[in-house]
Amino acid sequence: MELELWVIVLLAVVYFTAGFIDSIAGGGGLLTVPAFLLTGLPPEVVLGTNKLASCCGMLTALGNYARSGLVYWRALLTGVPAVILGGLIGSWALLSLDSAVIGKVIVFLLPLGIIATLTPKTDRGERPLRPLDDWLFMPLICLVLGAYEGFFGPGTGSFFLLALHFLLGFSLLRATATTKLLNLCGGLSAVVMFITQGKVLFLLGLPLAAANIAGNYLGSRAAMQVGPGFIKKVLSFSLTLLFISLIWKFWIDS
Repeated sequence: MELELWVIVLLAVVYFTAGFIDSIAGGGGLLTVPAFLLTGLPPEVVLGTNKLASCCGMLTALGNYARSGLVYWRALLTGVPAVILGGLIGSWALLSLDSAVIGKVIVFLLPLGIIATLTPKTDRGERPLRPLDDWLFMPLICLVLGAYEGFFGPGTGSFFLLALHFLLGFSLLRATATTKLLNLCGGLSAVVMFITQGKVLFLLGLPLAAANIAGNYLGSRAAMQVGPGFIKKVLSFSLTLLFISLIWKFWIDS
């Protein structure tokens, strides 16, 4: 299925906007998947191509946080292997489903990502991690959320942020930085699975990745002028329209 040029341009605008939103308030991925699905491409191709583009944006953000010294690198030992395994399991499970079923499942999961993204986050400070946190709770969290990232994706960053902050005692800033590492690794493992199954459109995904990176870059520069509260209001309105459209496409008109 070929997409017309105006559709590709519109998708690039959505990915730019999503990157801008992600850099300020998070939740940009909740815009890209629903908008992409409305093109009529198979849902598994949408998710595979979207993961390729979003991973490029996450890599940019991770680089910024790494330079600031906020990433909890010990997660490479215990969290990253678990999140990679989870990403492979989740993407394998998704690809075993029929395309029509995948579309319905996405519509069902979308509100979970919305709730996680829009949940108010208040910094409760930071506590030292215990060995049990590093060697038991971190891998469990990463395995479960890695599977969610591989199966669906949008909202994973917010779930990671909430889990690291409330369950492991990270400060919000350190949780946000470490989330980029874990989310990226889970996404990349899923991308590998989608590529092996031929579900990634590189000629479309790479331009969308460039648009997403540009949005992340400009959004981070504008973060001081545009508050997260305003961004979340715009995001809520956009998500409502997209959610209604997806319900019509996959549940009513199918």
